[in-house]
Amino acid sequence: MSRKILIDVRREQIRVALLEKDDLAEIYVESAEHRRIAGNIYRGKVKNVLPGMQAAFVDIGEGKNAFLYTGDIHTDKEPCPPIQELLKTGQELTVQVAKEPVGTKGARITTQITLPGKYLVLMPAVNTVGISRRIEDETERQRLKSIAQAMKPESMGLIVRTAAFEKNAEDFATELNFLTNLWAKIEKGERKGKVPRPLHREESILYRTVRDLFTGDVDQLIVNGWEEYGKVLEWTDFLSPFLRERVQYFEPKRSLFATFEIEKQIERAVQRKIRLKSGGSLVMDPTEALTVIDVNTDKYVGRVNLEDTVFHTNLEAAEEIARQIRLRDIGGIIVIDFIDMEVGENRMQVLETLKTALKRDRAKTNVVGFTGLGLVEMTRKKI
Repeated sequence: MSRKILIDVRREQIRVALLEKDDLAEIYVESAEHRRIAGNIYRGKVKNVLPGMQAAFVDIGEGKNAFLYTGDIHTDKEPCPPIQELLKTGQELTVQVAKEPVGTKGARITTQITLPGKYLVLMPAVNTVGISRRIEDETERQRLKSIAQAMKPESMGLIVRTAAFEKNAEDFATELNFLTNLWAKIEKGERKGKVPRPLHREESILYRTVRDLFTGDVDQLIVNGWEEYGKVLEWTDFLSPFLRERVQYFEPKRSLFATFEIEKQIERAVQRKIRLKSGGSLVMDPTEALTVIDVNTDKYVGRVNLEDTVFHTNLEAAEEIARQIRLRDIGGIIVIDFIDMEVGENRMQVLETLKTALKRDRAKTNVVGFTGLGLVEMTRKKI
């Protein structure tokens, strides 16, 4: 599958689009005024402990107090003690933002710190080794696990990321050294200064794009800002020098997103009704509790019989649903009402098509399957 990354640099914001077969799969926007705080690490102060909710509010200096659940507090005790035994009002602690603030809700935070690199994620407080679920080959998983166990710092943990597939210890050495030095700097910053205060801010959208999205299966990374082009090359040389030749500069005389018809796809992505190429459609309705997706044949009448028409509409819809979920960054519970199919084998094939398409999603998804009412239930991690 052909994959491209487009970086559209404007005075007020930077937009990053990930294309698969020239279709928009993911989009990220960062404005100069409103930088995201997810991934940032702070020295915070506990403002309120709520035993009835097993949670606490923590002042991290970002306006609204952040929310900390008991399950997000690192402890070596089993089972986890109640929150009133772990935290006290006025207590200082180091936390990381796990989820951005939304509406009236403050950020969700955790004391289980993670520092991501291109190939590895350092977990200073957890003495374990994990392998990305997207690396499915068991032999490769065991090989990478052995390398990570041999390299990991004492009393710390590592997660091996998808980009590490078929890489070796020498590919990880520089990055691991960088991450451990970064953690040492953060620890040093914990010791003095006013509270609350930031200890580490997540990198810019440009750096995150090179680190997280620009992998070996990306054919081109195209950027239309000359200064940003230089930065991308610099970070690519550090993180994945073998990809340098795939970085291209796009003259800003033309609109980068318009050239690749991204603007049209963005407009389509915020509509309630999505037209399928066959003539069928999806209707997407978000609610407070979950997101409902309805599949319809609409103008598609097929050529063989009703079951065949319904089956092929559902197959196309399964692919598009997976793409729309990623593109809209829909999280939580998702219920899909595919068109009723009489043949059990067809139902299973539609389900497998959905699962296969969701493997391209970097967020964790879980397809539960068909309910007694013929609906497909699934979940996607909220980020």
